[in-house]
Amino acid sequence: MFNSKGSGHSKRGRTWGFCILLLFTTPLSCFANFRQAKELIYKIKEGLPKGTFIGAIGRDLNLNFTVEPPFSFNLPQKKVSDQYVKLNNSTGELYTSATEIDRETLCPDNSVRWGCDLSLDVIVLPQQYFQLIKIKILIEDVNDNRPKFPTDEISMFIPENSPINARYTVEQSAVDPDLGTYGVQTYWLVNDFGLFTLDVEENEGGELTPFLIVVEDLDREVQDEYITDIIAEDGGTPPLLGAATLKIIITDVNDNCPQFTESQINVTLHGNSTKGVHLARLHAFDPDLGSNALISYTYSERVPRTTRTLFHLDKTTGLIKLAGKIDSATHTFYKLTVLANGPGCIPAVATVTVHVIKVLTGPPAVISRYIAPEKDGVVTLKESEPAFSPIAFFTVKNMDLNQKVDCHLEGFGPFRIVPYQLLKNEYLLETTEPLDYEKTQDYELIVVANNTHGVVIKTFLKVQILDENDNAPVFQQALVEISIEENNLPNSFLTQLQATDQDSGSRGQVIYLLGGDAPGVFVVDQVTGVLTVATSLDREEKEKYRFIVRAIDHGTPRRESIATVVVTVLDRNDNSPRFINKDFTFFVPENFPGYGEIGVLSVTDADAAENGWVALSILNGSDIFMIDTGRGALRAKTSLDREQQGTYQLWIEAVDGGKPALSSITMVTVLLLDVNDNPPVVLFPQSNQSYMLVLPNTEPGTSITEVYAVDKDTGMNAVIAYSIIKRKGGEPGSFAIDPETGNITLQRELSIRGLYSLLVKVSDHGQPEPLYSTVMVNFFVNETVCNESYVQSLLTREADIEVEEKPWYIGQMTDGPERYELFPCRPVLIALSVTCLGLFSLVVTLLTYMCYKKFKKIRKKGSEVEIPLKTKNDSAKTINRKLRQVSNI
Repeated sequence: MFNSKGSGHSKRGRTWGFCILLLFTTPLSCFANFRQAKELIYKIKEGLPKGTFIGAIGRDLNLNFTVEPPFSFNLPQKKVSDQYVKLNNSTGELYTSATEIDRETLCPDNSVRWGCDLSLDVIVLPQQYFQLIKIKILIEDVNDNRPKFPTDEISMFIPENSPINARYTVEQSAVDPDLGTYGVQTYWLVNDFGLFTLDVEENEGGELTPFLIVVEDLDREVQDEYITDIIAEDGGTPPLLGAATLKIIITDVNDNCPQFTESQINVTLHGNSTKGVHLARLHAFDPDLGSNALISYTYSERVPRTTRTLFHLDKTTGLIKLAGKIDSATHTFYKLTVLANGPGCIPAVATVTVHVIKVLTGPPAVISRYIAPEKDGVVTLKESEPAFSPIAFFTVKNMDLNQKVDCHLEGFGPFRIVPYQLLKNEYLLETTEPLDYEKTQDYELIVVANNTHGVVIKTFLKVQILDENDNAPVFQQALVEISIEENNLPNSFLTQLQATDQDSGSRGQVIYLLGGDAPGVFVVDQVTGVLTVATSLDREEKEKYRFIVRAIDHGTPRRESIATVVVTVLDRNDNSPRFINKDFTFFVPENFPGYGEIGVLSVTDADAAENGWVALSILNGSDIFMIDTGRGALRAKTSLDREQQGTYQLWIEAVDGGKPALSSITMVTVLLLDVNDNPPVVLFPQSNQSYMLVLPNTEPGTSITEVYAVDKDTGMNAVIAYSIIKRKGGEPGSFAIDPETGNITLQRELSIRGLYSLLVKVSDHGQPEPLYSTVMVNFFVNETVCNESYVQSLLTREADIEVEEKPWYIGQMTDGPERYELFPCRPVLIALSVTCLGLFSLVVTLLTYMCYKKFKKIRKKGSEVEIPLKTKNDSAKTINRKLRQVSNI
């Protein structure tokens, strides 16, 4: 049985042991749940500064940080994503690190659909709390990238015969790494020239493609190129812009045919002319370009073959030369029909009539020797050549030495042919003035030699002028004035500067540069001359910018010109009125006259014109105060009394004249300074008819009563002084009053029963003149009040005391008996005293019996109306009671 019990205890012991083990292992079993990996997701925006809070791992896991040993949070190994965050090992708080998180760099191939995130593994230690936390930080996109075109210049080739509404794809569309609305949303042209517009189409993938649309007829021969800027704009607030130069090149279409400059030419030819003599040069032109402008010269089929053989026609230059020997005996007239042929065109027709003159002697011969460069009868000269520059020598040889030969020049231009010094039949062709390529590029000259028989020999010569960089670019406007409102969007368009250079080729190509005085906020496109402002302007910071823009050509040496740009920043109502002080405090004496100026509130507004006009108004207290909008002067409509209200707090609003209006508010405190306009008010005794019962055996030095008064003013205006200025009854010096407390003490024994009266003056210390009040303090000296009506009758019959006033401080400055009396007629006073004593004795005898019967009742009644005398012990209680009364007042 013992064993069975022991066995039972053993089982119960094991059971309790298991429970205890379970109890102690319960926390570990709870923490064992942490071993399951958990995932926390946080969301932040890209580009946040260092130290920005991301999340608190421990708090979000609801961990108990009071356990021991404490938790420790660690990153198990360094990953690429770890460089972007900083982990607090004690609290588990995540912050951004010094490496900025850029979504476009972190997820370059990311899309809106899949998002962009940072993944981290965080281990919670020590071992008994171990768990692995998966952290995912979602990166939200911000508008931190502007659209960018793949190239700075986009060239588009548009045929000049494009129909209206023809659409052409802008192949190099802009790319914005940002997502969604922060990506490219639209395109537009800075200058459409009234001929083009842009349309945007979205494909299935959400990409936008710009299309250039022709809205008017084009003509390459009028203008063959248009240069503007194409702008890509994203959907941010404010939007970011990307720009590229769009060069629209109008390609030629064969829409023009050749035309002769002269359709009828007459030529005279001598019968003995030698082979190779130039007869004429035909000119035809075609405004088209390239192959569309190729012109070939041919004879018409109407011209006989023999004639074609005799007169050679150069298909390219249109030059007609004598190719054989003229038979002047049989032919005196030739008609040459020449065609100018262009691709797909009806040929232009010109007629050359050759008149043959029969001669008996041979014609003169002309030998040319060129000084200037020459090729195929074309001489080239630089436009910088000075006047009288030599071009060629011409030697005329006459077959008949007896005939005189003359040589002259035909054609237009600054040229002449003159005999060279003293040499016979030697002629010099030279310029007569400087040449200018920008005026004329080439000249057609004919050197004519004839003899006395009329035999004429013509030598055709073409002079081409070579361009040089002798012209600087010229701005259309030397002074460019621009206006733009402040708070503009970054990269806002201002204007397009235009400068032209009359030189040809690269010498006439112009680039635009800002002068050294130009602020860094302005940017000019070197090719197009488009002037933009890179940042938002603030008129209050600077209202006007003045700087120089340079136009430089590509010649050697380079030439340039300048234009002055004046940018005026227009005002917007972006500044609220501003008070010079955060709040205002004005000190004004009370009783200040109505509509007097209390103070001035100064307020400014940095905006201009109406935006800077400020109106002031009182939000509260307008029934008492008013404010002058112009000067900001604050006034009270009526006189103010400090005793009614000592402080006023006003809210003043300043509103500008902008649309919408902006405002600001300030607080104004008006403090009223005290003026001595209130005399002291006696609170005790309450009236001149009240009295105090004083026992005849009251010892001198006893405080018998006090005068208590208050003054509504403050400071020295409320400091009160007490003084006895008149008395009735008693000997001089029987009573004394404390000038500060008003406490009245008995100075001498009162041997005579009856009524004593003191006239007490209560005065303040105000300036410039103190104010005062008076009160009558009455004492009835007796053991008791037997007949109160009698005492009241005495008070009523009492005449006014008229004696000279005594200052309150005289009694304090003298020792011993008083040096003056309230009643100087002492004999009269003695007689009256004796009479009163006799009457008093008679009255006492008659009333003794009556008073004896009613003694107890009268004594009880007397105790109800009796005012106990103050003693030294209860004086403090009385003073406290009076102070409480004053505080209640």
